[in-house]
Amino acid sequence: MRGKIKMANPLRTIIESDKGKLRRLGHLADKVEAHADEMAALSDEELQAKTPYFRDLLKNGQTLDDILPEAFAVVREGAKRVLGLYPFRVQIMGSAVLHGGNIAEMKTGEGKTLTATMAVYLNALPQKGVHVVTVNEYLTQRDGEEMGQLYKWLGLTVGINLTELSPDEKRAAYLCDITYTTNSEIGFDYLRDNMVARKEDRVQRGLNFALVDETDSILIDEARTPLIISGAPAQTSTQLYIRADRFAKSLTEDEDFKVDHESKSVLLNDEGIAKGEKYFNLENLYGTGNVALTHHIDQALRANYTMFNNKDYVVRDGEVVLVDAFSGRIQEGRRFSDGLHQALEAKEQVQIQEDNRAMASITYQNLFRQYNKLSGMTGTAKTEADEFREIYNMEITTIPTNKPIQRVDEPDLLYPNLKSKFNAVLQLVMDLHEKGQPILIGTVAVETSELLSQLLDKAGIPHNVLNAKNHAREAEIIANAGQRGAVTIATNMAGRGTDIKLGPGVAEMGGLAVIGTERHESRRIDNQLRGRSGRQGDKGYSQFFLSLEDDLMIRFGGERIKNLMESMNMGDEDAVIRNGLITRSVESAQKRVEGNNYDSRKHVLQYDDVMSQQRNAFYANRNQVIDEEKSLRDVLLPMVERTIHRVIKNQTIGKPKEWHLDAIVEFAQATIVPVNSIKVADLQGKSAQEIEDEIYRRAKDMYDEKRHALGDDEERLLQFTRVVILRVVDAQWTDHMEAMNQLRDAIQLRGYGQLNPLIEYQNEGFRMFDEMIAGVEYDVTRLFMKSEIRQNVR
Repeated sequence: MRGKIKMANPLRTIIESDKGKLRRLGHLADKVEAHADEMAALSDEELQAKTPYFRDLLKNGQTLDDILPEAFAVVREGAKRVLGLYPFRVQIMGSAVLHGGNIAEMKTGEGKTLTATMAVYLNALPQKGVHVVTVNEYLTQRDGEEMGQLYKWLGLTVGINLTELSPDEKRAAYLCDITYTTNSEIGFDYLRDNMVARKEDRVQRGLNFALVDETDSILIDEARTPLIISGAPAQTSTQLYIRADRFAKSLTEDEDFKVDHESKSVLLNDEGIAKGEKYFNLENLYGTGNVALTHHIDQALRANYTMFNNKDYVVRDGEVVLVDAFSGRIQEGRRFSDGLHQALEAKEQVQIQEDNRAMASITYQNLFRQYNKLSGMTGTAKTEADEFREIYNMEITTIPTNKPIQRVDEPDLLYPNLKSKFNAVLQLVMDLHEKGQPILIGTVAVETSELLSQLLDKAGIPHNVLNAKNHAREAEIIANAGQRGAVTIATNMAGRGTDIKLGPGVAEMGGLAVIGTERHESRRIDNQLRGRSGRQGDKGYSQFFLSLEDDLMIRFGGERIKNLMESMNMGDEDAVIRNGLITRSVESAQKRVEGNNYDSRKHVLQYDDVMSQQRNAFYANRNQVIDEEKSLRDVLLPMVERTIHRVIKNQTIGKPKEWHLDAIVEFAQATIVPVNSIKVADLQGKSAQEIEDEIYRRAKDMYDEKRHALGDDEERLLQFTRVVILRVVDAQWTDHMEAMNQLRDAIQLRGYGQLNPLIEYQNEGFRMFDEMIAGVEYDVTRLFMKSEIRQNVR
């Protein structure tokens, strides 16, 4: 056959595969709907009896997939009777995606909370635990109580895991069939469970199935910051932070340093370095003895010139509190690591809190990848499909809306400067408010929301402000944002998870008007804001306002668009461009930022993967010690044997006359046997193996002596051994994590020597881990053998 070879269209392949997925989900929905009449005919008692019936089927070899159509139909009918809600066909399809361990992308207002109930019920039947993960404790409590009515009616147990609960209450919540909780609480509970000294103190019972609400927010946006449990403060002088801050404030941009807006880094130039050497009275600012000082200077420069009050953080009650860049919410209990938080405290002249040592740490990626099955739902995930697939092995299926979308999305408007942009925003708000149309104004930063609030106050327009300083009334403010005449200013996606329902007569005015005052660096966040309007086929309207002075425009492409405006003779302050080209240019810039952010998260994950392997091995060994119920003899004595072997091997190199028998005796007396109970003469003439056997024999004798000292009570010996091992391993692990953090910071310099820093980190990290294990075994041997056991006298 002659002629052109027809090439496959990759986009068409993706579209067809999505169509194929929806076709399969449609067939599954048909099977579920086929049970509708049968379920409607059952009495309440008969419907409730389906739960033990399903559990018997599972015990007799049937799978969750086998019972899915009937189980989903039971939940639908139960929801109608208990909640007065009957899941739509598209909700059945979404829940099937969740059961498959993937992500259902469903628009705002499509009822994701109800969608989840079918998958949650089905996966709770095997009684291994289902975790429904939400972004905040308000949603945890709200969804746990509302949907909990349905689950309890069907005979399942439901727990709500909150920060303020006691360990006993947490344990009870995790023992339920279904547990509602936040992502951070799961993470901290996991870390704390791996720090307990007794197995009874654990609260979790394993990570079986997690259904993550607002998946993109939790698994992507929050994945940039690892969870850390801190212990005793590291000893660092606060004066160094203050001096570095004063020096940073004495500098002038361009003259002394340059800010790279894209990477948000600050670099001193030759003039700045010279000023630093004079300021700190040094010959060479970057000399090897000044590493700590230059690190503090770098953090002070970052704090002063790339991080801004009321945007990246707020100062509240004399503390620097972080603001989530994606949700606009306060990040309670979170602090920047590596001295950056202290640099911010020095900048804002509040009390500098000491840097704590990390005792346990994990990233959200490595936490959630430990679940046997992971699924999620959100209104906006498709833009991050590659990341979900690569990091979590999850595919995204976009579920059609129940009713066609009627929202009108206008092209972006671009103004020359911030002043003209905000004047235009104010004019639009006044026009819409005059006719009573409700308005939701989205801002990127706290300071923008407060500026807009002042403008509206001057114009006499009543409004609500929802930002990181006012997050307590979040759900209440958002829930009322669709009422006639309501004007609501919200940073990013504050109030996410709460429906905005239109008040009487609002649909006739055009529905909820969403005004974006700036494009966010992530398209998802813009889509979330826009998606607040037009739920369930409601009418709606969205319009984004941009200026050449916006952060995103300054960092990406502002000059190019500025030149374009000038070439079009649009130098007037109130000039405006309404053009699809602008929207496309901005989205192109957003893609670049998203790519940079993905690379950043992937970079963090690649390094944490090294720690993750070590963490899993360490926790497995630690849990073995805690879970042992009879004797730790088979754990302790091999440690002693390996410690003896290492020392003998190192001291018996070469010919016997070159051996260091005195060092071996010194080691034995210091760690295993009583002083003067072994001499060099006892070892002379023996082979290395015979020396090893002799010292190990004495070690076993010492072990037996310890047992006799405890009255041959195996339970007391077990407790004593456990305390010794845990005391050593926890101290060594804390030191090891600190060393690994320092290694990660220092290893980047090896890139200049044409070495791959990640490979170097892996190799060096595993060598350090082996050294830590050897150190643990040596310390356990010494502490156990040399500890003095005294009977308690009553």
